[in-house]
Amino acid sequence: MKLVLHSAKRASAPYRVRIGLNLKGLSYDLRPVDLVANAHQDKAYRALNGQALVPTLEVDGRPLTQSLAILEWLDEVVPEPRLLPTAPFERAIVRGMAEIIACDIHPLNNLRILRQLTALEIGETDRNAWVARWISDGFRALEPMVAKYSGGFAYGDGPGLLDCLLVPQVFNAGRFNVDLSPFPAIQAAATRAAKHPAIAAAHPDHHPER
Repeated sequence: MKLVLHSAKRASAPYRVRIGLNLKGLSYDLRPVDLVANAHQDKAYRALNGQALVPTLEVDGRPLTQSLAILEWLDEVVPEPRLLPTAPFERAIVRGMAEIIACDIHPLNNLRILRQLTALEIGETDRNAWVARWISDGFRALEPMVAKYSGGFAYGDGPGLLDCLLVPQVFNAGRFNVDLSPFPAIQAAATRAAKHPAIAAAHPDHHPER
């Protein structure tokens, strides 16, 4: 199985997929997509991803899009180590927690939203306040859940799907100087997960400079 991941250095969604691929121990070719230079709008890339977003994972030449869909596909085709719990009720809990990040926090803070705020002549201070507002709102909901279910990682005692999302979101919060002191369980889980070798290898510092 040949895997090619179209990824951007600091973007949260491909960061999630890099973590998932690494946790599964899978080899893949990484193709940088320069979002700042609008490489995602190129005709060739749009042929792979009609939304012109990252990530896109090519599997033997066939594209998959949307990070959560890719991570769940990975768990189906490479069952071990598992990203999701085996029990259906527990899987639903993890999916719900993951969607707080993927559906409620991230879409309000990605590059196209920040560019639109800039186009509306909203200054950097107010843009950063916008980012902090939505990250903090989501983390307020997530914090008691992580505190309840964490066994060291975001859910349970080993890395899984939720860590694939939480680590990039905490990294993104750091980029915008979001105060994370009200969220000690999130900080503890993300800090521990970030030290896991497979997760550490996915960090933007190890991504090509584009």
